[in-house]
This record gives sequence, structure tokens and C-alpha cells, in this order.
Amino acid sequence: MSILVQMGATPYRILLSFAFVLFVLLVIRECLMRRKPNPQMEIGNGQTIGQRVEQDDYFSTIMNPHGTISVLADGISGLSGGRIASTQAVTTFVKEFLKLDNLSDISGYFTKAARVSNTEIMHSLKGVQGGTTLVAVIITDGLLYWGAVGDSLIKIFRNGEFIDVNHKDILESVLEERYVSGEITKAEALDSPKKNQLVNYLGYEAFKNIEICKEPIHLQKRDRVLLCSDGVTNTLTEVELEQLLSLPITAYDAAQAIIEAVERKELKHQDNATVVILEKGW
Repeated sequence: MSILVQMGATPYRILLSFAFVLFVLLVIRECLMRRKPNPQMEIGNGQTIGQRVEQDDYFSTIMNPHGTISVLADGISGLSGGRIASTQAVTTFVKEFLKLDNLSDISGYFTKAARVSNTEIMHSLKGVQGGTTLVAVIITDGLLYWGAVGDSLIKIFRNGEFIDVNHKDILESVLEERYVSGEITKAEALDSPKKNQLVNYLGYEAFKNIEICKEPIHLQKRDRVLLCSDGVTNTLTEVELEQLLSLPITAYDAAQAIIEAVERKELKHQDNATVVILEKGW
């Protein structure tokens, strides 16, 4: 009888062991699911050459296990090396990002990428005049990190309104500071014909530094992060952009709608225009 009981109990023990193993595997799977990368980023972009002879804007968006990086550079129109500079800058920023083992020092990454870009652009130009603005964002774990130089802009569209992220490196900003300090009058600050002139950019011998976020920005559900060359922001008003971004359409369709709105203006001297939109799903 005892032998029969033991034989009957063996399948029961096997069944219990199998159930326990299955339970452990389910727990492990749940942990892994919770640790999986954030939901995919929705990405949209659009571009037009405008009335320029060539396209000096260049951009790229890359996703890897660390997060998503998007970089947009606007080669300075009128300088023969504008296209070379913008392409070199974006390529360098992406390349340096892909070298990172982790994102523990994002500020250091932006500083290094800007310095390397400036050096490599000047080397590539070999004395030819050229330069580029640049805006770059990294999104990881719901946080937005950014760096910017020149007059391209980063904006966050949230709840129907814009949050401005970076400042323009143009003479107007310098004049405003001089006005506040009492060095010049308000009229002198506002009426300068050179107020839109760049005072800092990549590919510049006197390159100063890149503006970097002091603290990351916590993104909220349905936030749309925009990277824009000045061909967009100098053509469309914030109200026009807000109306387009409020439409119930994808990030890609929104980017296309923005470029179509730029082209409908039919400005005689329309600059290259590029927009990248990043929208995170939660």
C-alpha cells in the first residue's frame, strides 16, 4: 500500500513543480515587461527648399536602447559651405550619441559633440566660409534633454500652447541685454538692421559654447516636441503653428501640414524650412 501511495504522489509532485516553475516564469516575464523600453516614439518630419538654390538644412532622428535623439542643423545661407557644415554637424552629433555606453553625463555629451563638430566643420571647409545652427534633443524615460546653438528653435506644444525651450544666438539678444544694462536706448535695440545676425554658430573660429538645459524637462502625455529651422518660424506665426498642431492628426501629418502652410505663403525669398516633431505615447 505504501508503495502505491508513493507512486501515486509522484505525478502530483511533478505537477506542483511544473506549476511553481510556470509561476516563476510568469513573474520574471512581468518584471521584464515592466522594464521594457518606453512605447515607440511617433516621429514626423517635413522639409522644403523654398526659394533657395540648394537645401542647406539637414536632420536625423535615431532610436536606440538609451533613448531617442533628434538633431536639426540649418546651414547658413549665403555661405558656400553651409550645406557641408549642417551635414557634418548632424552626422557628428549622431555618431557621438551612438558611442555612449549610458546617459549619465548628457551635458558632457552635448559639450563634446559641439566642440568636435566645430573642429570637424572647420577642417572640412578648409578655409571656405561656412557654418550652421543646430538644435538637438534626447528623450529618455519621459525626460527631454537639449542643446542648441544659433537661431533654430526647440518648442514643446502642450495643451494648445507653446513652451519655448532655447534662446536665439543672434545680435538682437545681445542688444536686449545692452538695453537692460542701460548701454543703449530701446530704439537702438529694436531698430538695428543687423539684429537677426548670428553671433554664435558651429563652424565659427570664435565659437563660444552650446546652450545646454540646466535640468531635463518632464514631458507630459500628448506633448509634441518641435525642432524648427528659422525657415519655419520666420514664415509662420505661433498662432498658425498652434492651429496646425491642434488638429487630430499624426506627428508626420502635422509636419507635412506645417511645410504645406509654409509653401502656401509663396514668399519671394522663402528660406529652406525644416520641422521635426516627436510625440511620445504613454
